[in-house]
Amino acid sequence: MQPPDATHGGIGRRARAALATLLQSGWDELGRRATIGPDQRRAKAFGFFGDGAAICFPVAALYGEPYIRIGAGTVIGPYATLSAGVMPGHVPDNDPVISIGARCVIGKGSGIVGHSSIQIGDDVWTGHHVYVTDANHGYEDTTLPPGLQFAAPKPVAIGSGAWLGHGTVVLPGATIGANAVIGAGSIVTGDIPDFCVAVGNPARVVRRYIEGEGWLTKSGNRSRPINSD
Repeated sequence: MQPPDATHGGIGRRARAALATLLQSGWDELGRRATIGPDQRRAKAFGFFGDGAAICFPVAALYGEPYIRIGAGTVIGPYATLSAGVMPGHVPDNDPVISIGARCVIGKGSGIVGHSSIQIGDDVWTGHHVYVTDANHGYEDTTLPPGLQFAAPKPVAIGSGAWLGHGTVVLPGATIGANAVIGAGSIVTGDIPDFCVAVGNPARVVRRYIEGEGWLTKSGNRSRPINSD
């Protein structure tokens, strides 16, 4: 008869539980220590890295730090991609290429990929897996695969206080106004005004705040807030 803790692998349930706790604690501690903060050597490579800012561990991809500015109190979640320039070592034409304001929260698994100019204001929050880029690939030359062709970058701007729901994609040339809300899964290709709600592919305004009238739908009726997560 086997002891209560025995298993065919030779390690008991209590031992496995203890090992799991040890591994989880170690991973949590690694995450705390490996998160990039303003006092770390990696942060010194950035064009600006504000007090209280953090890029959480692990990072998916990070390069072009001298052309990236991150405001005070901004937190970029784990598994994020943050890159300025076409590739590591590239010297872009603009400085900064990516500017993220203060007190922003960029969700887990998100990517901000800039070749020329991405400007993000203060207090911008996003859900997970949001993608923002000012660059794209071309396809006009039929002798080359699109992956080897670069289209000219177009500046992207996201106004202060904007909220981008889970899975939002912001493409080259897009602008998002102050305190605008972008619904989950939307693809922003054009201009989204201040104080509005936009959803869909491409994102279209469905609600907008009018001074003295409140929040109105596209048809001009008063509306209730929607869940943008």
